Formats: sequence, C-alpha cells, structure tokens
Amino acid sequence: MAKKYTMIVNLAKCIGCQACTVACKFQNNVPEGQFRTKTPAEGLKGTYPNVSMYFIKEACQMCQKAPCVSVCPTKASHYNEDGVVLIDINKCVGCKYCMTACPYDARFINKETGAADKCTFCYEARVSKGEKPACVSTCVGGALMFGDLNDSTSDVAQFMAKHKGEVRKPEYGTHPSVYYIYEGVVK
Repeated sequence: MAKKYTMIVNLAKCIGCQACTVACKFQNNVPEGQFRTKTPAEGLKGTYPNVSMYFIKEACQMCQKAPCVSVCPTKASHYNEDGVVLIDINKCVGCKYCMTACPYDARFINKETGAADKCTFCYEARVSKGEKPACVSTCVGGALMFGDLNDSTSDVAQFMAKHKGEVRKPEYGTHPSVYYIYEGVVK
C-alpha cells in the first residue's frame, strides 16, 4: 500500500511558542523574513481577563489533489514517490503560478534561490531517513504528530481512528494531508 504521510495539529495542545517555525527555518535554511510555516493566534474571544484563543499552524497542506502541481508549466512542483509535494528548484522559473493556485497561501519565492519554496515535511533531510519533520521533533507542547496514515500501526493512524480531524478549506477539494484537531478548543 502506498504511504500517506500525514501531519496532525492538535490545537488544544499548541501554546504558540513558535518552536516549530524556528526549527523549520534552521533545518531548511529559510531566508530571513520568509517562512515555510507560521503559527498565528486565531479565534480570539472574550474580554480581559476572560479571553480565549488558539494557535493554528499554517504551512503547505500536502494536498493529494494539489493545484500547485497541476498548474506548474515546468513540472518543478511535483509529487515524489511517497506522494509528498516537492519543488525542484532547478526546474522552477519563478512564474508564481503555483503561488496563485495554492488556496492556503503556503508558497513564496525564496529571495536567495529565486524559486518557489514551501514546507516539504522535511522529506529530503529527515523523513526519507526515518526521522520526523523538524517542527514535529521540536514541538514542546506535543501538538504535532507525523506519520503514515495508511500504516494502521502508526501513531497518526491510531490517533485519527479515535479523533475527528478537520482539514482547512475542504470546499476546494484538494484533499489535504494535514488534519486539525479542535477538540477542547473554543472556535
């Protein structure tokens, strides 16, 4: 069975510390002022001192029907053998079609390479070597999980069997591989 690498973001556990953002920048040499992932505050409700909010990890959603892949004129944006959406910077011409096509605003033009850039689940540097993405390994609150959803023995498959995960912008039909758990969060 093909792998389906999946990330789970448990919003009730995220404290907004930005450790995932920093780990990503260092692991992937992301230029200053640019980000492959961000964790902004959402859902601010109430008035001081009775305030609630949560943090939502924003990054590439690793869509199974990725519009960024289908519009790429040079095939720089592509699926690898494990179904992960990657960018071949040697083929990218910086046309920004993929940026326009992405409904998650997850791509940017890397100011050092001139090519499109985004989260890769740290596939080349870590996942292909059996390690977890840098953001998951660094998450101090335990809000991030990663693994093969098609492997019934994996932590993510067992977790998703017991919890309802939601995807961002399901109306676009992109079938993201990042699931958000809102249990315990006031929306």
